[in-house]
Parts: sequence; C-alpha cells; structure tokens
Amino acid sequence: MKLLFDLHSHTVASGHAYGTLKENVEEAAAKGLKILGTSDHAISMPGTTNPIFFTNYRAIPEEIQGVKILKGIEANVMDYQGTIDVEEKIYPALDYVIASLHVPCIKSGSKEENTSALIGAMKNPYLKIIGHPDDNRYPLDYDRLTDAAKEQEVVLELNNSSFGPASGRQNAWENDLVLLEYCKKKEVPIILGSDAHIFCDVGCFEGCLKILEYCDFPKELVVNRKKKGLLKVLNRVPEWLQ
Repeated sequence: MKLLFDLHSHTVASGHAYGTLKENVEEAAAKGLKILGTSDHAISMPGTTNPIFFTNYRAIPEEIQGVKILKGIEANVMDYQGTIDVEEKIYPALDYVIASLHVPCIKSGSKEENTSALIGAMKNPYLKIIGHPDDNRYPLDYDRLTDAAKEQEVVLELNNSSFGPASGRQNAWENDLVLLEYCKKKEVPIILGSDAHIFCDVGCFEGCLKILEYCDFPKELVVNRKKKGLLKVLNRVPEWLQ
C-alpha cells in the first residue's frame, strides 16, 4: 500500500523527542512521502514547548525539499469530559489537531470514563484525529468509540510506535484488532501515524501495514492513500490541495 503522508511526528520541541524539523523533513523526502505533518505536544505534557511555538508556525514554509508541510498539534485530553489543553488563540495557526490520552496528563478511569473522555474530545470542532486509542492502560469501549467517530466524522489513528518494543503502551496489537474490526464493520476511516520521536521513525508504518494485512482491512478506509484523504482531517485546506 502506497502511503503519501505522515501527520504524527515530533521534534525536540516536545521535550522528549530527539529530531529537528529539518531532519524529519529530510527523512520524509528520503522515504518518498509527499506531505509531512509536524505535531508537537501541547502545553500539559511535561517538558514541552510554549503556546508561542504554535502561534509562530507561520515561519515554516509551505514546502521544504519537495515535501509539503502541515502544522498540527498533539493535544492532551485532560478530563473525562474531553477537555483538551489547546488555547483558543492557537487554533487559527493549526492545520489539524490530534488528541490523545497520555499518562502524565490524565489518570486512567474505567472503560466507560476513558471512552467518554475521547468522545467528549471529538465534540471539539477543530479535532479530527484521535491518537493511539490502543493502550491497555486506558481501556476503551471500541463499539461506543467507533459509533462516536462515525457520528462526529473523526478519524481514528493506527499508531505505528505502539507496536514497537520501546513503547510504553500495552496490548496494542490485540486492542487494534478489535478496533479495526469495528472500523471495518461501520466503515469508519483510519489514519496511519508513525508517532516519530526521532527522525529515522518518520514515515515508518511497518507495524500498521502488518496488522492491516493480517485482518484484511479495506484499503479504501485508510486516508493516507490519497491526498484528498487530508480533507477528512484538516481544519483548513491549503491551495495545493484544492
């Protein structure tokens, strides 16, 4: 499966990542990606950057070394109502928003509470991607989650880093098999993300592709296959996509 973009990547600005934007772009170009999204962590993640980092995204060119650049953020879900830690003044600077459950930012609750947290976040009109809903530390009701994603027109992420030996997430393969089955049944689109925290992981989707093949997931539901797939996740449409 040919994949055109990776929207989940981090730079040193996140505080616990080890690549620069330049290194990430160079890696994206080397791997044949046409589009790279940069999505550093929002303010509640320990060690991350300040809001001005995101409001100054205008300093980043639209294209670097032949790769189109999209500017996003990985927000933290902060409570079971789905509040995320992005200030209103930041949204105009963002092409897209990912929201995820992270251990430093929210204590895991019951399956019902964790699922309600993500469903609540989906009601934010700027949020179009739920990041790595695959971690046993945050058990989820995938039936409810996929119903809400379909209703709110939010895309669920299949996160490549969740399958790696260095990941702190638990039971991702088994959880994603359940998630993908519901997505297949309900025709809920997914997005593949590397969640790269070092440049060499940008554009890496081996684990994602392996599980998609294993469960015979329909390629038509993978938004990374076509540029127009971006229309499902972007808050504003760049001229080159129109």
